[in-house]
Amino acid sequence: MGRYLIRRTMFMVLVLFIVSLLTFVIFVKLPSTDPVIRAVGRHPSPELVAQVRAKFGLDQPLYVQYWKFAKGLIPIPGFWLNEDVYYSYGNRVAVKEEISQRLPITATLTAGAAVTWLIIGIPIGIVSAIRPGSFFDRAGTLFALFGVSVPIFWLGIVMIYIFHFTLGIAPATGLPRDKTLFEAVLSGHFVLPWLTLAITSAAFYSRLTRTNLMEAMGEDYIRTARAKGMRERRVISKHGFRSALTPLVTIFGLDVAFTLGGAVITENVFGLPGLGAYALAGVYTADFPVVMGVTVLGAVFIVVANLVVDVIYAALDPRVRYT
Repeated sequence: MGRYLIRRTMFMVLVLFIVSLLTFVIFVKLPSTDPVIRAVGRHPSPELVAQVRAKFGLDQPLYVQYWKFAKGLIPIPGFWLNEDVYYSYGNRVAVKEEISQRLPITATLTAGAAVTWLIIGIPIGIVSAIRPGSFFDRAGTLFALFGVSVPIFWLGIVMIYIFHFTLGIAPATGLPRDKTLFEAVLSGHFVLPWLTLAITSAAFYSRLTRTNLMEAMGEDYIRTARAKGMRERRVISKHGFRSALTPLVTIFGLDVAFTLGGAVITENVFGLPGLGAYALAGVYTADFPVVMGVTVLGAVFIVVANLVVDVIYAALDPRVRYT
């Protein structure tokens, strides 16, 4: 396992280097995406173009620009003592500072939504698998069809209209400036975003749990456990559900990683200043350092999630061994 982790870590570093390099080249060096042309407007003077290019740091060698970009991705305040980092073109704030401020909001949204879709989706899938063709199974099927069909932006708007404007039991969109993130969570500002983001995933997880559990309950070892007189509840929880849970781990890790990379639609519908809203604002204003920073950070989450999922997969399934 130790050698496997070392190899995977080295491969992860290589992948992130390639992703960051390709992202840098695509957004900075392609002629059609030159930020200087966008900033100076039509018919600029050569002096103005040179001044803006120097301000953006685009007059420096390519390796210097890439090094600034790489340093600007590290979301740790104070990690670099100098000021020579990659800045946003719009407000001249270091990308790593903006990421460090917005990442906790996206992480809070992701964690709450992940717990929510597991709490909703897995029990529905278990009940549907245990009682196929029953009322609960049909209700679970309707829930799954609704969840995978409804657009997130529409569901978010409906949630706001019903629970805030009609019933008045949910707070407004956005986060209050006079409260900390923890206080905003306690006051319910994340409840509707959690539900909105979780509905689609919960529907998918319910169907996946149902399919995997029904397949596992037909295996020979399940019949053997029943023949030994083991209670049905213990057969399901100890043998059936463990086999059905293993494929969910892989999907869950990737889903969390993708969401951490920025829940763009949910954050914009509910006015949450997270990574998704930050990236979308960068797209609108052609602020390429912002888009590049969130893109590479999302790649980091996905690569790390793949490694963690592989380790957990081996712990859940004794047949899997990494050397």
